[in-house]
Amino acid sequence: MSRYALVVDLDRCIGCQGCEIACKSENGVALGEKWSKVFKVGPTGTYPKLEQYYLPVMCQQCKDAPCVHVCPTGASYRDPNTDVVLVDKEKCIGCKYCMMACPYDVRNWNREERVVEKCTLCSQRWTEDGPVEPLCVSACCASARYLGDLDDPNSAASQALAAKPDAVRHLKDVGNDPSTAYLLSEKYATWKSGE
Repeated sequence: MSRYALVVDLDRCIGCQGCEIACKSENGVALGEKWSKVFKVGPTGTYPKLEQYYLPVMCQQCKDAPCVHVCPTGASYRDPNTDVVLVDKEKCIGCKYCMMACPYDVRNWNREERVVEKCTLCSQRWTEDGPVEPLCVSACCASARYLGDLDDPNSAASQALAAKPDAVRHLKDVGNDPSTAYLLSEKYATWKSGE
């Protein structure tokens, strides 16, 4: 089975927030809400040795997704073909259990539709032939984002990970095993987001 996720190269990310804008545009995300959030980490250190990087945070496509486990209706589920965690709005009763269970606070409440929403890796754009790059990937002016099947060594995401094995980072694992990966080389900054 495929296991799709994003890889974000923080060595390249300039914090322009183009991914946030592209996501909102493609998915009709409500004003004041974001499915992808870019945080500034730092600056840390003592002048003149300062470090700073930008950290885009979206659904981490956890292997053991707590949002899926707590959903009483099955609205939060894992697509059987792509392994992507999705939300079926028709089944969502608005209990927000999944929002509380998400350790990364990346689920949003759609007040108008009264349902929970989240990053879907733009699965609505995918075709029968496979995934199409999410708009956040194609809109990234720094070419810092990669989508791919992590079980396929030829995918863009797997190749990005293989190119910088010593730079691979993940957000803190609280037993959920996040699939989204970040690349941050020590020569640029010290990883502070997994603590």
